[in-house]
Amino acid sequence: MNTPLRNDTFIRALRRQPTPHTPIWIMRQAGRYLPEYNATRARAGSFLDLCKSPDYATEVTLQPLDRFALDAAILFSDILTIPDAMGLGLYFAEGEGPRFEHPLRDEQSILALKAPDPYATLRYVTDAVSQIRKALDGRVPLIGFSGSPFTLACYMIEGQGGTEFERVKTMLYSRPDLLHRVLEVNAVAVTAYLNAQIESGAQAVMLFDTWGGALAEAAYREFSLAYLQRIVAGLVRVHDGESVPVIVFTKGGGVWLEHIAAIGCDAVGLDWTVDIGSARARIGDRVALQGNLDPSVLFSPPEVIRREAARVLSSFGGGSGHVFNLGHGISRFTPPEHVAVLVDAVHEFSRAGR
Repeated sequence: MNTPLRNDTFIRALRRQPTPHTPIWIMRQAGRYLPEYNATRARAGSFLDLCKSPDYATEVTLQPLDRFALDAAILFSDILTIPDAMGLGLYFAEGEGPRFEHPLRDEQSILALKAPDPYATLRYVTDAVSQIRKALDGRVPLIGFSGSPFTLACYMIEGQGGTEFERVKTMLYSRPDLLHRVLEVNAVAVTAYLNAQIESGAQAVMLFDTWGGALAEAAYREFSLAYLQRIVAGLVRVHDGESVPVIVFTKGGGVWLEHIAAIGCDAVGLDWTVDIGSARARIGDRVALQGNLDPSVLFSPPEVIRREAARVLSSFGGGSGHVFNLGHGISRFTPPEHVAVLVDAVHEFSRAGR
C-alpha cells in the first residue's frame, strides 16, 4: 500500500505545494460517455451490480486513466450506498434515476435509523478501494468520496432525486428535530465510511454536497455546513505517514465560500457559476480550489475547449493550489475525444505558465 506515487501533482496541489503543471481529474470521469464503461456495465447486468462488485468497480475506475492523462483516479461507486446499507431499499428505475422503496416518511422510521458498519454492509466499497489502490500501483492518487449528510437526507426523505425538496423543507421548518436526527445519523455514517475508505487506501476524500445550494443561508449553515464541519473534524487526516486531503463541494454554494473554507477542509470545489479568480481572492489564501469549467463546454469544438480551459487557468493565475475540474459531473453525451482535448490543454497551458 506504500508504493510511492509516480504522479503526485494532485496531492501536492491540494497541499498548495508547487507542481510542474495544474493537475486535472473530472467528476464522474468513469461514466456513460465512455463506450468501454457501457460495455462493462452491460456485462455487470445493472448499475448497482457494477457498484457492488469490486472487480467491476476496479475495471471502470481505471478505464478513463487508460484513455486520458488524468492526474487522479476516483473510486467508482455511488453516493447512495450509505442509505442503501441503512435498509432504505435503493433501486434505479430506467430513465428515472435512483429511488428508495422505504423513504423516511414518519417519526418512527427516523428514530429507528442507524449508521451502518462500513466493514459489514459496505464491505464491497472498502474492498474496491483496496483493489483499485493495488491496481493503480502508484500511477496516480485514489480519491474516495461520500455524499454529504444533507444531500443524502434529501434522497432518503424525498425517496428520489430531481425534486423540489418539498418534504425535506417541510420537515426542516416544521420538525427540525427530525431532520437533525437524520443528519446526525448520516454524519456518523459518513465519517465512518470515509475513514474506512482512507484505511483501505484512499489518498484523498471528497464530500459531495450536491443539494446544499437549494437551502437559504441560515438553513445551509445549520443543516448542511455544520454537519460537514463535524465530519471534517472526525476524519483520519494522516494515514501510512501521508496527509489525506479533504475536498468539500457544495453545488450552488458560491455565496458561502468563506464559510466553507473555514470548516477545516484542504480544498473547496467550485461549480461553474463562480469565477475562480474571484474565489481565489476570497478564500485562496486558506484552501486549495478545485474546478470549474462548465461541463457544457465539452460539447464545443476543440478550439473552444482549449480557449475556455485557458480562461479558467488564467483566471486562477500563477502559483499553486489549483486542481482543474469541471463545475459538475461530465454529461453522458460528451464526446470522449473532447475530454482528451481538455486534459491535454490544461497540461500544456499550465506547464507553459510555470
